[in-house]
Amino acid sequence: MIVSLLYEVTRRLLSVPAVLLCGEAAKDAELLVLRHENAVLRRQLAGPVRYEPADRFWFAALSGLVDRRRWREVFPVTPGTLLAWHRRFVARTWDHSARRRTGRPPTRAAVKTHVLRLARENPRWGHRRIQGELARLSHHIAPSTIWQILRDAGIDPAPRRTGPTWRQFPTSQAQGITAADFLHLDIMPGTRLYALAFLEHHTRRLHIAGVTAHPTQAWTTQQARNLAADLGTRFDTVFKGDDLHIIKSALQAPRMNAHCERVIGTIRPETNYHPKPGSTPPRCTTSTPAECAAPASSAASSRSTDMPSDQQR
Repeated sequence: MIVSLLYEVTRRLLSVPAVLLCGEAAKDAELLVLRHENAVLRRQLAGPVRYEPADRFWFAALSGLVDRRRWREVFPVTPGTLLAWHRRFVARTWDHSARRRTGRPPTRAAVKTHVLRLARENPRWGHRRIQGELARLSHHIAPSTIWQILRDAGIDPAPRRTGPTWRQFPTSQAQGITAADFLHLDIMPGTRLYALAFLEHHTRRLHIAGVTAHPTQAWTTQQARNLAADLGTRFDTVFKGDDLHIIKSALQAPRMNAHCERVIGTIRPETNYHPKPGSTPPRCTTSTPAECAAPASSAASSRSTDMPSDQQR
């Protein structure tokens, strides 16, 4: 639009009789000099001349002052090119494609302000409740539009607006969370021990509560009294006595106890018995299976020498 207006003004100014103030002889001499200079410059060019938009603008505007029959002699381009440039500049006057916007018109700023204000002042309101309140104010807007406005502003949906996200919750509560699981150790063929391990989420410190070959309810009851965690059916009796609801972990869902499972996956290959081909199984002469496991679990015990004792914990 601005280019077309400037083009029309330039054409009008060039048609002013003020250009006739110069003498005819002086103008003819100046034209001869310019033509000769143009010829010299063209001989020095190796390829075709490229005209910028400003060059096309001036050539198209000056074409109105020259007789059309002399265009081929005066201008460095063909008459068809001049007409094409002229039509292009005139057509831009009525071209409003730059002003068009695809899609539906945007929501008014006043309505967006009302949506954000209602969402911040009423954290429990969802986008449909906000839509109903805006309808009472004669602002008719779709629930999906309200959802998009809240999303662009970084406001979570109503249930998660007041508290931390799920990623932030375990991190903030890690100091009070302790994971637990049973670790089975195969010390020799046909002999398996069970170790009860507790892992602090905050410090990643591992506590071995005890090792036994028979993890009966009597053995695990005292361990369950010291920790509120659901780690198997052996703890159910203790928790039910305290009127607590037992929630079992989902089947094949290791992420529900990922930290403890990760530690167990590291310890088990180092402590289990790995016989060599052709070797005979070791013979245990001690009185308890736990004493037989001492050589096999030396690697794990050496790493836990700096662990605090039960009294220190």
